[in-house]
Amino acid sequence: MRSRIVIVGGGFGGLRAARALKRARADVTLLDRRNFHLFQPLLYQVATGELSPANIASPLRLLLRHHRNCTVLMSDVRDFDVTRQVVLTDKSEVPFDYLILACGASHSYFGHDEWEPHAPGLKTIEQATEIRRRILTSFEEAERENNPLRQRALLTFAVIGAGPTGVEMAGAISEIARHTLRHDFRRIDPADARVTLIEAGSRVLSSFPDDLSQRAAEALHRLEVELLLDTLVTHVASDHLILKSAEQSEKLETRTVIWAAGVAASSLVGKLAGETGATVDKSGRIQVDERLNVPGNGNVFVIGDAACCLDRSGEPLPGMAPVAMQQGQYAARAIRARMRSRPVDEPFVYRNRGSMAVIGRYHAIAVIGKRHLSGFPAWLVWGLIHLREITQFQNRLMVMMQWAWTFFSRRRCARLITGEDSRKIPLDSSGENA
Repeated sequence: MRSRIVIVGGGFGGLRAARALKRARADVTLLDRRNFHLFQPLLYQVATGELSPANIASPLRLLLRHHRNCTVLMSDVRDFDVTRQVVLTDKSEVPFDYLILACGASHSYFGHDEWEPHAPGLKTIEQATEIRRRILTSFEEAERENNPLRQRALLTFAVIGAGPTGVEMAGAISEIARHTLRHDFRRIDPADARVTLIEAGSRVLSSFPDDLSQRAAEALHRLEVELLLDTLVTHVASDHLILKSAEQSEKLETRTVIWAAGVAASSLVGKLAGETGATVDKSGRIQVDERLNVPGNGNVFVIGDAACCLDRSGEPLPGMAPVAMQQGQYAARAIRARMRSRPVDEPFVYRNRGSMAVIGRYHAIAVIGKRHLSGFPAWLVWGLIHLREITQFQNRLMVMMQWAWTFFSRRRCARLITGEDSRKIPLDSSGENA
């Protein structure tokens, strides 16, 4: 009888596991609420009009069309029954002999979920296009605004969190204001825009070595991004932020806020943890053993952002695409070994091939082995690696062509304002925005 393998999530880890099981004597089912695989590292370029959503998304059925043992089901997973070995979806029950949970993560607002409508994160296509709409609409509204104070608020952009996503977003918004939109308006100068990057810690890109963090800060200064370090956000509203640094509080008038500060595991992780009695960390991730199993459940694997997996020094592995992909490959290999009744002796070991972040048009920082790169060489390495990892050749080609056009022209062709703003900007008694 053929084994049944269910993979929940078509992200980097889940897709890599499905591909690695191509020749397994098993029936593989990939469950995802979306019908596409999303290349999340480039979402910020959709949010800033450099790329279109279709450039970084590929249909899962297309990617797995030659995997005859794999069935893709567009389903919303609701729960798990580990005793009966079934995954409960909105449409049916899907039985499994082996389960791989690769459901990714969402944003954490540190107990203030009411902030989310005013400060969207950047994890989905919808969030990227919503951020793009808010950024571009702010310039449009500033063009017709007569009140200087309200115009200033419209041209103030706040990015909360100075990790890779926050740094990339702040740099890209500054480039839009100072280059892309420079000649597009008649009543305002987009270069007057104020871009602020707010970080609770003492430096940007704190996961990188100190020297690269400093170079990133210098690059942001050249882009005229205002760094607010050692600064906490204590309140987020539709038209302002309350910031606290040292013992002082400050009100920042802004209509566009982007959240890049915290990550929390998917709600599915909590459901699996409740079903299996697994321990979760402060981010809600399941603490897996050295073979990526839920302790006491050798047929259940948790990978990627859903898993708290420790490295050799006892530190949790970062929530990055390379980690998820290597874990997906390992989980598939472990399942194939167990199907053949062979022991899985070697634990999972993450092979760190480097980390990088881009800051602006041709500046990045990168750690590759013991080498620290910055500036154009790091930007070139960043671009080549990202092009290589894009799953579909057509998308790879389109991204490369769009990057080349943007690099030489500074134009962003995907500057479309779509959707409607559901936020309500409060008005004071005189009819002016509060």
